[in-house]
Amino acid sequence: MTGTDEMITLTEFKKNMNKYIAMSSKKDIYLTSYGKIVAKLTSPFQDRIKLAESLFGVIDDALSAEDARKERLYRK
Repeated sequence: MTGTDEMITLTEFKKNMNKYIAMSSKKDIYLTSYGKIVAKLTSPFQDRIKLAESLFGVIDDALSAEDARKERLYRK
């Protein structure tokens, strides 16, 4: 969990479902039951954005697209 995530009970989620579904596009919503996390509500696009952001700067700027392709195929 990060500082922007939200933890709510299943009862609270049931009462305000639309609110939390809308919130899930901006941050992860963890649903709890008896104090334990039982589900996570998140945007289906959020993980892709985080993954793409994590890859920035991984490939050396001097590496050509063809060299990157060869390296990727070599690792398989």
